[in-house]
Amino acid sequence: MALRGPAGLGPGSRRPLDEAVAGAVGREAPALLAAGGAPEDDEEDDGRGRGLLRWDGFSAWLHCVCVVGFDLELGQAVEVIYPQHSKLTDKEKTNICYLSFPDSNSGCLGDTQFCFRFRQSSGRRVSLHCLLDQFDKDLPVYLKKDPAYFYGYVYFRQVRDKTLKRGYFQKSLVLISKLPYIHFFHTVLKQIAPEYFEKSEPYLEAACNDVDRWPAPVPGKTLHLPIMGVVMKVRIPTCHDKPGTTQIVQLTQQADTNISVILPTVHEVDIFRCFCPVFLHSQMLWELVLLGEPLVVMAPSPSESSETVLALVNCISPLKYFSDFRPYFTIHDSEFKEYTTRTQAPPSVILGVTNPFFAKTLQHWPHIIRIGDLKPTGEIPKQVKVKKLKNLKTLDSKPGVYTSYKPYLNRDEEIIKQLQKERYVASLMPLQKSISPWKSPPQLRQFLPEEFMKTLEKTGPQLTSRIKGDWIGLYRHFLKSPNFDGWFKTRRKEMIQKLEALHLEALCEEDLLLWIQKHTEVETVDLVLKLKNKLLQADREHLPVKPDTMEKLRTHIDAIILALPEDLQGILLKTGMT
Repeated sequence: MALRGPAGLGPGSRRPLDEAVAGAVGREAPALLAAGGAPEDDEEDDGRGRGLLRWDGFSAWLHCVCVVGFDLELGQAVEVIYPQHSKLTDKEKTNICYLSFPDSNSGCLGDTQFCFRFRQSSGRRVSLHCLLDQFDKDLPVYLKKDPAYFYGYVYFRQVRDKTLKRGYFQKSLVLISKLPYIHFFHTVLKQIAPEYFEKSEPYLEAACNDVDRWPAPVPGKTLHLPIMGVVMKVRIPTCHDKPGTTQIVQLTQQADTNISVILPTVHEVDIFRCFCPVFLHSQMLWELVLLGEPLVVMAPSPSESSETVLALVNCISPLKYFSDFRPYFTIHDSEFKEYTTRTQAPPSVILGVTNPFFAKTLQHWPHIIRIGDLKPTGEIPKQVKVKKLKNLKTLDSKPGVYTSYKPYLNRDEEIIKQLQKERYVASLMPLQKSISPWKSPPQLRQFLPEEFMKTLEKTGPQLTSRIKGDWIGLYRHFLKSPNFDGWFKTRRKEMIQKLEALHLEALCEEDLLLWIQKHTEVETVDLVLKLKNKLLQADREHLPVKPDTMEKLRTHIDAIILALPEDLQGILLKTGMT
């Protein structure tokens, strides 16, 4: 469950903004459903009906599966990559090797699960399926794939074994994916990793074959995913879901008798468990994440490190965290020098680390969270204190939040609040009456930070929120952050697409046959070509256009063509929508 911020800015703001946009431009068109049906419990497609090739079903969920072991001469090494045709650069393999094992000081005996994230090598071809990209548009913004990064989901086992020279069996099973479905992939690993360590490669191949038969990860559908005798029931959220609603249909007595595992979420971590040691400071941490401040989490193991970083990133949901974040970061990471240099200010990034070396290397960073072992859910640990950075000498320092940051807002005991309605961005949208079918869609007005700040004086959250503090200062800082930049670009794109959709609707309401009677054949042919391009654009850019609007436009095009001489009809009917 995401930790909502104080009322006014980000989390929870999508719905009020959309309502404001709707008020400015008229009634919202019903959202287009994902290709293949309504975003609810349709019958599933096993993937083969879509004409997918071998491993296309697998690639929709995973890039590859790696097995990383320890070699006495080489150290960590990738022993297996499956499917064998999967491509990883040498740099990517090196990152996977080091990120798949805990640091030696962590002392992780037994089984350990954690997550890491690493940058895709520059220059490598992005191989995402067009068929699957259309599903991306229906995801909430914080679940959309980032083409520049991979996630690694790790199941690490370290147990004593006297038959080995090192005295320990050490191996990791790693799922590499573009999808940020943390809880889902950790659950998959729990099902297959223990048996894999006993049965080795044939078992892994069988598990991968099961994944290849899964239906596509369509948002909004309830999916049944069988793997090695276990059936998981999941539902991927959509951007149309109402906040706080249950994400999966509950188990029924008849239809779901074969279901073994029901996942209430695919992506969320236990945010309250992760924030438990720092709960009193969670509002301050929310501000730091919201503003894109450099932040380091120093933890005793990769599990605590990755869970806490992911909880921080999720705490501003449904706002997306647009800066880089590394749930588990090591001194061998390819971006180590870039992120630890003292020649420039620390970048906007959240790092999770376990190596004591970082206590010295990152001592110049402005905000550091030092946590101990996370307690089981339900246990309330001793709350850590906010301390000055100069007191952080080593990783053995006491747990605490080391920062000189002074929060903009006063602490409120009821942190889970919806952020206040914010209408300025919606006012950049031209009124619907200014949209003419015979002119290009009007342009959005420019965003002017100072103009926006003036609107806060009369309508800002400081007037209605129970939480007191420097709201104006928080907004001013937020406007300079990567999170605002990413959020605004997303909203701007949505509004531009809305204008294009309204322009299409305006065209459909015109009597085009009457129009062509007053214009030349050349102008009529030009109109047909432009209308065809409009249809292509609507499909290519997934514009929020009503299905009957698209059908009406096709009917208009056919009627105009039939009104032309036969020689032109033949040419236009053959002309593709280019």
